[in-house]
Amino acid sequence: MFLFLSKLLPLFIYPLGLSCILLVVALVMLWKKPRFAAIPIASALVILLVTSNSWVALLLMRSLEWQNTPNYIPQAEAIVVLGGSTRSQFFPRPGVDLSEEGDRVLYGAELYKQGLAPIIIVSGGRIAWRGSGSPESKDMAEILTQVGVPSSAIIEESNSYNTHDNAVNVKQILQTRGIKNILLVTSAMHMPRSLAIFKRQQIKAIAAPTDFLVSTNEFQEIQSSFEAKLLTLLPDSGSLHNFTRALKEYVGLIIYRLRGWV
Repeated sequence: MFLFLSKLLPLFIYPLGLSCILLVVALVMLWKKPRFAAIPIASALVILLVTSNSWVALLLMRSLEWQNTPNYIPQAEAIVVLGGSTRSQFFPRPGVDLSEEGDRVLYGAELYKQGLAPIIIVSGGRIAWRGSGSPESKDMAEILTQVGVPSSAIIEESNSYNTHDNAVNVKQILQTRGIKNILLVTSAMHMPRSLAIFKRQQIKAIAAPTDFLVSTNEFQEIQSSFEAKLLTLLPDSGSLHNFTRALKEYVGLIIYRLRGWV
């Protein structure tokens, strides 16, 4: 139940969900108190205009992504790659697909090929009510073998449904194998929460972020010309999506802190 509520309830405080609620309130007020209906309508408009602004979205994402930008990745005893980056093989997909976060799997493979750790632990299950298919760990393992990582170097952990589960279940594997330190691979935006959770489990985790959505180039692009600056002021669905992703991480940090997980 907690898993379901943790996915459902935050939807109503994200920009799109909150704006929809305000518009529903406005419809009710038009029927009973039409003089005040403009208040929730204006509030919904302001929320959408602000959160779909490129500048606002980039700054919020950067506040998360640039927290862990190591200049040097040391060697460790294992690489842990968190799930949330694959789509199972269903028609008409010819095989397992990588999602936007698929850089996690590819970067884990790259670190392995650089000789920074002898094994890769892929962690992630598949929530039944959010689609069926193979566990994410199995899908990630399939991609890893396709890019040249031997199956003997891959350990699958398929019982995790959130980041806290990842840390708890991976800890059991580490203890069984006597592993003391790991390279933690996940999306840069997801890294602050992930790293805090793993450290809460007393796992010596070294951040190895990937899937950066914000670089110095993005800021240069939106300042490069008058046209670019003008476009940043206009509503953009991509910026709204990115703002929501970043907000989701901050909401997750609050919820996990209340649960005592970070």
